[in-house]
Amino acid sequence: MKLAGSTFLTLLLTAAASPVSGQVFEFSGTAKQDGKVLYQEDHRIEGTCSEGVFDPVDHQVSYRNPESGDAFASKSLSYNNSAFRPRVEFRQPAFGEALTITYPQERALSIAWQEPTGETREFTVPFDQQLVVDSGFDYFVRANWERIRQGESVEFRFLAPTRGEHYGFVLEPATSVKVDADLTVQIRPTSLLLRVLVDPIVLGYSSDGALTDYLGLTNIRQDAESNHIAHIRYQVSRLPDCELTR
Repeated sequence: MKLAGSTFLTLLLTAAASPVSGQVFEFSGTAKQDGKVLYQEDHRIEGTCSEGVFDPVDHQVSYRNPESGDAFASKSLSYNNSAFRPRVEFRQPAFGEALTITYPQERALSIAWQEPTGETREFTVPFDQQLVVDSGFDYFVRANWERIRQGESVEFRFLAPTRGEHYGFVLEPATSVKVDADLTVQIRPTSLLLRVLVDPIVLGYSSDGALTDYLGLTNIRQDAESNHIAHIRYQVSRLPDCELTR
């Protein structure tokens, strides 16, 4: 069956404007502390290509024992509302810990945290467009890619879910003897008091926008009272058929 010229052109334009579905981004990480391998991470992100750039939809993370390969924790993220503010479900059964972040209201999120002690705490946290949640920091870096490459700093709010609050942070170019990457940045608190209590998180990225390094406090527990501080090095196994940065 032949198509009229105008109809054929319309179909082409519609296809070009529509997001490309079925895109997958996969990578893995090895977390080390003082040379010792602590755990491994496997990441699979399904998304779309919109205007030539990858948009995440669903993100699954499996945390594995380096010796047995058995999963001991998991995280599921959904980016339906915003790439900067995903819905989060985190489970670490060995410590009886579970964390859920949802968005029942347009400008307020809900946190349900089951502590290792067995107690459950719930928070309702108001927020605005400056807020970044969990792995949303990765897309925040990519969204500000050119600004960072030009030496600029970008302020934002970062959620501390177990405290039921968000705090002022700044994303800025950085250098580190431990991170050898095409682009190195750090995330640090803007408050002088928090700077004393919270060390910066250092991130490394390849030239195409893929995360290569994470250096700082992790979400994986060392014990019931504290989390591991680690250097995680990442390797990409599958890139989507579009760019990671704008």
